[in-house]
Amino acid sequence: MENLEGMRDSFWTHKKVLLTGHTGFKGAWMSLCLSKMGANVTGIALAPEGNPNLFQLLSLDVKNITADIRQPEAVKKAVRETEPDIIIHMAAQALVRRSYRMPVETFSTNVMGTAHLLEAVKELAQPVTVLVVTSDKVYRNAESGNAFREDDALGGDDPYSASKAAAEMVVHSWRASFPDAQSCIASARAGNVIGGGDFSEDRLIPDIYRSLVSGKELVLRYPQAVRPWQHVLDTLFGYLTYIKALGAEGVPLALNFGPAKKEVVTVENVLRGFEQALGQRVPHKIEAPTMPEKATLLLDTSLSEKTIKWKNRLAMDETVKWTADWYAGFHAGKNARQLCEKQFEEYCARIT
Repeated sequence: MENLEGMRDSFWTHKKVLLTGHTGFKGAWMSLCLSKMGANVTGIALAPEGNPNLFQLLSLDVKNITADIRQPEAVKKAVRETEPDIIIHMAAQALVRRSYRMPVETFSTNVMGTAHLLEAVKELAQPVTVLVVTSDKVYRNAESGNAFREDDALGGDDPYSASKAAAEMVVHSWRASFPDAQSCIASARAGNVIGGGDFSEDRLIPDIYRSLVSGKELVLRYPQAVRPWQHVLDTLFGYLTYIKALGAEGVPLALNFGPAKKEVVTVENVLRGFEQALGQRVPHKIEAPTMPEKATLLLDTSLSEKTIKWKNRLAMDETVKWTADWYAGFHAGKNARQLCEKQFEEYCARIT
C-alpha cells in the first residue's frame, strides 16, 4: 500500500491501457494523464461529439479505434489486439436529460456495452485489471439528504441512473459467475465532474461558458440542487490511485470518489463561484424543469480515504477557479493542450 499517490512513478511506464470512451470530456483528460505518465494508451470510442471538443483540441498521440461498444465483435477485437494490462471503461451515454429522450440507447450503451467489454475480458489469456466507471447516481435516492455509502441499495428512477445501477449489477454478476483469481474487476462511482474542456449539452459549466460567449441567458432548472461537485483531475487521479491499489488486501471492489463531507454545494453556489473567479456576472433565468431530477445527492467517501488513502486535493473554490481559468484562457485564444498540461503539472505537484 505504499506510494499509491505517487503517480509520476514507474508503475504506469509502458503499461498497456485500453481506455473506452476516450473521446469524451473525462476520457480526453484521462488520455492526457496516462500519456503524460508514460502509459501506452489505446482508446475505443465513437467519434467525438460537437465542435469544439476536447479530444480533438488535445491532438494526443494515442492509438484510436473508432467503434461502438454496443458492437460485441468490435469490442472483442480491440481487447484481443491490445492485450491490455489495464482496462478503464468510461464509454457511456452520460447525460441524464438525454436519457429521457433516448432511454433504449442509454440502456444498450451503459448496460450491454459493459457486458460486451467484460465478456471480451473473459477470453484474454493474461490477467488484467478492469475499472468500470459508473456514477454517483447508482444509488436508490429517496431524498433523505444522507450521503450514500458503497453498501447502500442501488437503483435509479431516470434511465441514466437506472442504467448505471444495472451496469454495477453486470460487474457484480461477472465477478460472481466467472471468477478469475488473476484478473480483478472493480467499479468507481463519481459524478458531477467539472473542469476545463467540457462542451457537452445540458451540463452546468458548459452552459455557463456558452452563455458568456453568446450573451444569451443561462437557464437554471434547479438552482438549489446539491451535488458532489469535484474537479476532473481529482476524479481521475482517484481512479488511478484505485487501480494501483486493486488486488491489495482490504481494498474493496467498489468505491465512491467525491468531495469532503463538509462541502455541500448547490448549483447556484457553483454559478456564483464561477462569476467571482471571472469577475463577470452570468445573466441567467430560472425555468421550471420539464423532467424530474433529484434535489440532493451526496457521497460518503470515507471508505476510499480509509482503504486507498485517497481524498480530493482541490477545495470547491479552487475547483471552480481552475475550471473558470481554463475557459477564460481558451476563450482568449490559448492552446487547449497547454492549458490542460499546466493544470496537470500543478495538480501532480500537490500529490507527490
